[in-house]
Amino acid sequence: YDIPMPGVVAVYLTGKPNKGVGPQDVALAIIGAVFGNGYVNNKVMEFVGDGVANLSADFRIGIDVMTTETTCLSSIWTTDDKIKDFYDIHKRPQDFKELKPDAVAYYDGMVYVDLSKIKPMIAMPFHPSNVYTIDELNANLMDILDDVEKKALVSLDNNKVKYTLKDKVHNGRLYVEQGVIAGCAGGGFENICDAADILRGKYIGADEFSLSVYPSSQPVFMELVKNGRIADLMETGATIRSAFCGPCFGAGDVPPNNGLSIRHSTRNFPNREGSKVTSGQIASVALMDARSIAATAANKGYLTSAENVDVDFTKPKYFFDSTIYENRVYNGVGKPDSSVEIKFGPNIKDWPAMSALTDDIVIKVVSEIHDPVTTTDELIPSGETSSFRSNPLGLAEFTLSRKDPEYVGRAKAVAKAEKARVAGEDIFAACPEVKDVFEKINAKFDVKPENTQIGSMIYAVKPGDGSAREQAASCQKVLGGFANIAKEYATKRYRSNLINWGMLPFIYDEDELPFKNGDYIFVKDIKKSVEDKIDTIKAYVVGDEMKEFELHLGKLTDAEREIIVKGCLINYYRSQM
Repeated sequence: YDIPMPGVVAVYLTGKPNKGVGPQDVALAIIGAVFGNGYVNNKVMEFVGDGVANLSADFRIGIDVMTTETTCLSSIWTTDDKIKDFYDIHKRPQDFKELKPDAVAYYDGMVYVDLSKIKPMIAMPFHPSNVYTIDELNANLMDILDDVEKKALVSLDNNKVKYTLKDKVHNGRLYVEQGVIAGCAGGGFENICDAADILRGKYIGADEFSLSVYPSSQPVFMELVKNGRIADLMETGATIRSAFCGPCFGAGDVPPNNGLSIRHSTRNFPNREGSKVTSGQIASVALMDARSIAATAANKGYLTSAENVDVDFTKPKYFFDSTIYENRVYNGVGKPDSSVEIKFGPNIKDWPAMSALTDDIVIKVVSEIHDPVTTTDELIPSGETSSFRSNPLGLAEFTLSRKDPEYVGRAKAVAKAEKARVAGEDIFAACPEVKDVFEKINAKFDVKPENTQIGSMIYAVKPGDGSAREQAASCQKVLGGFANIAKEYATKRYRSNLINWGMLPFIYDEDELPFKNGDYIFVKDIKKSVEDKIDTIKAYVVGDEMKEFELHLGKLTDAEREIIVKGCLINYYRSQM
C-alpha cells in the first residue's frame, strides 16, 4: 500500500549487553518505554549508534522481530561486516548493502538505549508492554501480581473469567508450569545455544514444569544436532520440537487452563495460546528471553534471571547447510513448470465476488467492543483457524469467536440482504428487518434499496494492535462487513487492510456513542464523499427519528479512495487489466 513519508525515530544504541541478557530483554525494554505513549506509532524505527557493533546478527534479528509490538510501521538497521558475514554464510553475498546514516541526519525523535543497563525482563500478561525486570518482579511479587490481575480484568470482560496469578506463588517464589523457546523470536541459533549452556548438566524436575524448544528453521535445527546442543537439552528433560511457528499462536504446547507459561515468542495477548475467554478458559503467557527461561528451567520452574546463574557461554560458530532447501524446495521464480498440475485441497477456495460501493450505504452495528485496545487475535483468532488460511468463508466463521461469539451469525443475517440485492432478488424476503429500515430512511430521503449496499460493521475503540494479519479485515468483508467505526486505529497496517478489502475506516472520536449494537446506520452520498475527498460525513442512526451524527474518514490516498469505490483491491486490479 502507498503511504505518505512516515516519521523516522532513531533508536540509538550504546554500550554492550551484560552476560545473561538477550535480545528479548532489549526488545521488551524498548516496547515498555514506547508502546503506551505512542512514541513510534506508525513511524520507522532506525537502529543506529556505536552499540550496534556489539550485537551479533542473531541478536539484532531477535530485537527486530519484536518491533511490531511497539506499533511502529517498520524498522531498519545500520549494517556492518557482521551482517556481510551473515549474508556470506547464507550464500547471498550479492544481497548485502551498506546502510548507515549520513554524517548529519535528521530524525523525528530519538530513543536512547544503553545496552549495559538492560536487565533480564519479563512481559507479564496480557501485553508485551506490561514489562518489569525479573529482579523487580521477584522483589515485589504480590504487589505486581495484584496490579497484573487488575489490568487483566479489562481484557477479560471483568468478571467473565475468574483470574488470578497469586496461586502461582509457592513459598514466596513465582512458579511457572511451562517454558517455551520458539519461533522467529526465540528459536534462533544463538538463543538455543546459550540456553543449552545454562542447562547443561542440570535437570528441569519432575513436577508440573515442562520445557519445549523449537528451532527457528531446519538448517538451524540440523546444526544444533551436529554441535550437540540438542542432546544437551534433551538430557535435562526438555522436549525438542520441529521448526514451527505454532507455539506463538496456540497450535503447539498449548498451556493448561489457568496455567502460566513463560515464552520466548512474540506476543502474549489474552486470546492467544489456546485461551478461549468466552468459554471461561484462560492461560497466562509471560514473555522472557531464552536465557532466563533456561535459568528458570534449571531451577525447576521457579522464576530466575539469567544474570543470577553461573555459566560460561561457549558461543559455537554457525554453519549453514543449504542442501535441505536445495533438495526439497523448487525455486520456480522465472522458470515455471507448466507440465505440473497444481493440486488444490478441500480448504483452498476462491474469494467470493465483492460489490462496488454504491451512492448510499446502510450498515448494521453487529458488534460493539469497548476494550481500550482490540488485537488482531481478537478480531480473527489464530491457533485452531490455521487449516482455513486459504478458505476465506471457512476462516471467517471464526471472526471474533473469542471476543463476541454472536458476531458471525449477526453479520451473516445482514449479508443475506446484500446477496439478494446483487442477485436482483427480493431484498426484504432475504432479510425482513431491512424493510422497516428503508421505510424509516425514505421518510426523510429518497433511497432505493436495490441501489444501496446493505452490510454490517464493527465498533471498537482502538482495533488492530499486533500482527499484520490481513484476515482480521478480510474475514469481516466476506461476512458482509462494509465499515469499521473506531475512536482510532491501533496500527496503519490494520487500517490499510480494511481499505484494501473495500471497507470504510470511519473515525468517531467522541466517548459517548450515538448508536448501539443492533442499530442500523444510514450514510448518505458516501461514494461522492470518498471521491470528492470529503472528510466530515453525515450519518444517521435509523429509528423512529433519524438521529444525525458525524463520521470522519481520515487521510486517504487517491489509490485508496479508488480501491474503496471499486469494492476491494481485487476489483481495483481487475479494473486495470
